[in-house]
Amino acid sequence: MPSIDPIQVLLFFVVLLISLSVHEAAHAWSASRLGDNTARLLGRVSLNPVVHVDPIGTIVFPLMAMVSGLPLIGWAKPVPVNVRNLRGDWKQKYMLVAAAGPASNLVIAAAAALVFRVMPGGGLDGEAVASRSIVAVVLLRLVDLNVLLAVFNMLPVPPLDGGNVLAGLLQGPIADAFEKLRPYGFLLLYGLLLTGVFSMVVLPVADRLMRWLL
Repeated sequence: MPSIDPIQVLLFFVVLLISLSVHEAAHAWSASRLGDNTARLLGRVSLNPVVHVDPIGTIVFPLMAMVSGLPLIGWAKPVPVNVRNLRGDWKQKYMLVAAAGPASNLVIAAAAALVFRVMPGGGLDGEAVASRSIVAVVLLRLVDLNVLLAVFNMLPVPPLDGGNVLAGLLQGPIADAFEKLRPYGFLLLYGLLLTGVFSMVVLPVADRLMRWLL
């Protein structure tokens, strides 16, 4: 069992709450802009973590992952979208709503990486990292966690955002067959985690993107 640093745990949860809140708010905001105000009426177009936190997905599972060393799966409360309210081609619009979440995580990662590189003593070889500056630690955590969230969420597996984007692209019998997988989405995800596919697919992509940003 890995040792637990309370300060690192606190920083992790602060960054996780920020990242998940922005992710879900991006879904809600984009749905509202495209014609569906369901999430807005529920107060989900907000950066307030209270309206997005899922006790199991945002707190219990990440904490279990930190204690056990198992791969992290964390999530917030899904943003409800009534596709009948989306203007025009609802499949195309729903794809945009789904992609907004991972896109917001990439924006956070890019912004945090930029600040990290230009801050006094910044950069991976800078004094801030060598002295374990709290600002550098937070910025690096913002980069790696948000890149990981973006890449993970774009896996083409329902109910992840990538699965919803793929569902919008598929047509006919293939689309119907794909939709039948949705009730088993979380089983598929854990299968990917436990069989090592997550490590072979998601981590190398996330690592390359983080290296490019930093």
